[in-house]
Amino acid sequence: MQNKEYLVDRTIRSDFKVFLTLIWRELNLPTPTRAQFAIADYLQHGGKRIQIQAFRGVGKSWITAAYVLWVLYKDPDKKIMVISASKERADNFSIFCQKLILDISWIKHMRPRSDDQRWSRISFDVGNAKPHQQPSVSSKGIGSQLTGGRADILCFDDVEVVNNSATDVQREKLLQLITEAEAIITPKEDSRILFLGTPQSTFTVYRKLSERGYKPFVWTARYPSNPQNYEGLLAPQLVEEIEKGAKKGDPTDTRFTDIDLAEREVSMGRSNFMLQFQLDTSLSDAEQYPLKFQDLIVTPLGEECAERYVWSADPRYMLTELAAVGLPNDRFYSPMHIDTGAIPFSETILSLDTSGRGADETCAVILSQANGYIFVRDIKAWRQGYTDETLSGIIRLAKRYKATRLVIEENFGDGMVTELLKRHAAQQQLQATLDGVRATTRKENRIIDTLEPVMNQHKLIVDPKVWEYDYHSNPNEPPEKRLEYMLGYQMSRLRKMAGCLKHDDRADALAQGVKWFTDAVAISAAKASAARRYEEWKAMEQAFTDHPHAACDILVKGGTFIDKKFPSNTVYDWTKGR
Repeated sequence: MQNKEYLVDRTIRSDFKVFLTLIWRELNLPTPTRAQFAIADYLQHGGKRIQIQAFRGVGKSWITAAYVLWVLYKDPDKKIMVISASKERADNFSIFCQKLILDISWIKHMRPRSDDQRWSRISFDVGNAKPHQQPSVSSKGIGSQLTGGRADILCFDDVEVVNNSATDVQREKLLQLITEAEAIITPKEDSRILFLGTPQSTFTVYRKLSERGYKPFVWTARYPSNPQNYEGLLAPQLVEEIEKGAKKGDPTDTRFTDIDLAEREVSMGRSNFMLQFQLDTSLSDAEQYPLKFQDLIVTPLGEECAERYVWSADPRYMLTELAAVGLPNDRFYSPMHIDTGAIPFSETILSLDTSGRGADETCAVILSQANGYIFVRDIKAWRQGYTDETLSGIIRLAKRYKATRLVIEENFGDGMVTELLKRHAAQQQLQATLDGVRATTRKENRIIDTLEPVMNQHKLIVDPKVWEYDYHSNPNEPPEKRLEYMLGYQMSRLRKMAGCLKHDDRADALAQGVKWFTDAVAISAAKASAARRYEEWKAMEQAFTDHPHAACDILVKGGTFIDKKFPSNTVYDWTKGR
């Protein structure tokens, strides 16, 4: 009998899946599913630094609690710290572990043996642990004080949630808190750091952890339609089954039936389902972050433009030499076709987003419009506020591109910058109108509502030097700070959520200029081109009627008949000299 008990005990100690099955039986739960067994196996054998991403409802937290007890069952002197997104969630984890110890008879030796042992919802000792400064198990919220504690195993259980990872600033703070784990972990051979959770977006901290050597393991609710979206992080079992012909869209686990998943997809919406159950962040980001580089047309611009540009996202037209700081796989593309006919710009403006001294930028964008297109020709930014150097630079930029109007945001300074610019415009003899505009709606919504329709129609054309300047600007800043000031970063990370960006000056200046040209964008490029050709035809007819010799010269040279001035003598004497 004792030998049998020894063999059972040895089996439990050697295989966490056996321990998990017994715990599930005590809780009157069905036998663990294949996904739960896969998670358990990866927890046991995955390595020193791992992360597990699995669909909602698979039981990650329960499996983690069982894993904590299994570790202490094998070695009661291990010190484990469990960190969750909130203090309440962390306390619930401890309470669940304590209840299992108290209710399950075959782990009764782990119950507290005296009043000297810790036994609270924040921390507790198992009964057979040696006296130590650190408790056997401690649970904390990610925002609580982590420094000072020590642990052999750190379990991060769903530390990333919407409330602490919605913006770049929040994600940076969360990543910094997680980084402290390296200082908490004990320097032992078998010390481990484990992450279990569901990513919230492509910019999830779990992606950063993957770059730092935390090996990911991703288990989806259905076999994914596009395995490439997971960048090689799918669980090996799923990859093998897909290669053997597993039907895409079928459930990967018995935890939910196909009908269950279909009902959840209908009730949650496809985007939420793809995020929470398929762990596919590509759809989520495509909908949350609507401004895509691939919707732009990027081509060099001169003093005039073509009548028509044909957009394409074909890989042949991808501009690989331009650094794109947008979403994954979102790149810049040149036009598939450009009409040979050249026309002048109808109007050129300088759009100015002002700021004071400090972290924000004063940003000026040069925009022109013609034939229903809006052209972004140049961009410059300053960090000195409204100094003479900055104001003079703005006027010089306007003169260089012959801007006839300066559109100035007046929310900052209540029109003061406009008055200062008038003095510099007079000194540099800039012949332009200065118009102040005031924004009243929320900035994020305003920028997206202005740029998204224009970009979706492929009416926004950008000179590549704009992106070159943007990428190489602020060279003295640390890389992570430089990124925040870039127009490309601001556009691609912008969504309809207040405070989603730390800096948005460049995107705001661009949207302000585009808004000024909104009426021009409404003009169909095709209709405008047809109208211009008709006008050209009528002008040519009149020219051949009144000045046939001059008209022939213009036709041979490939010139335009519109607005062409002819000699005053309108009658040619074909018989002169005879």
